[in-house]
Amino acid sequence: MGWLTEPLQFTFMQTGLLATVLVGGTCAVLGVYVVLRSMAFIGDALAHTILPGLVAAYLLGLNLLGGAVVAGVATALGIGWLSRRGTLREDTAIGVTFTGMFALGILLMSTTGSFRDFSHMLFGNVLGIVPRDLVLISVLALLVLGFLFLFHKELELTSFDPTHARAMGLEADKIRYGLLVLLSLTVVAGVQAVGVVLISALLITPAAAASLVTNSLPRMMAISAAIAVFSGVAGLYASYFFDVASGAAIVLACTTCFGVATVVRVLQQGLGKGSSA
Repeated sequence: MGWLTEPLQFTFMQTGLLATVLVGGTCAVLGVYVVLRSMAFIGDALAHTILPGLVAAYLLGLNLLGGAVVAGVATALGIGWLSRRGTLREDTAIGVTFTGMFALGILLMSTTGSFRDFSHMLFGNVLGIVPRDLVLISVLALLVLGFLFLFHKELELTSFDPTHARAMGLEADKIRYGLLVLLSLTVVAGVQAVGVVLISALLITPAAAASLVTNSLPRMMAISAAIAVFSGVAGLYASYFFDVASGAAIVLACTTCFGVATVVRVLQQGLGKGSSA
């Protein structure tokens, strides 16, 4: 059992594990709505559009996650405004905002003359999280999970039956704006763990795996959160013992769980066909 306790002797591992649990759980729960609403592209876009906020904060000597929050929320509101009432198709609004903001981030990075300082933003470094960052991640996670708890019924109804939701008088646009803002905050919380490049996988893969094994929304959220937390811990241990990138290890652990869920789904379908025959 020594290999389980050995990494926990170090403060950076304790902080990293706590951050991974917070980020993984938040991404997994919100990711269920992202998958149900077919918003995977939005999650990927937001992960890239916070780059200029990160770089600007770095250049100004400000907190990186604070800069990411500003850029992420502004992007989410911009996408919602551009696509409101059918002014633009949502995927078009996402494409315009995504490419413009990401290009701005690259431009700002180029002014420093070196991309080396920003590698942790792109690929993540959960073991480099300091207590100050952990506090901000905790606040963001509590805000997102609290909102999801308070507006669970509205989010569930607008996800499964938006027509009925409108007939009941629910303002779907406001709920959608709120979900976009939550998504941007979750992306910001996860960037430090897995980076801009991989955060969309942490949002989508656990939820997609859970959707393969159950149709119940509460069970889907629980399974998704369990997969994300397990993958986060497994990825950190792999990073510690094998000296590999922590963000990539976490995402690959999620992908492995998705593969297992796919096999389970195929076996369930095979057994179902066999019993019906």
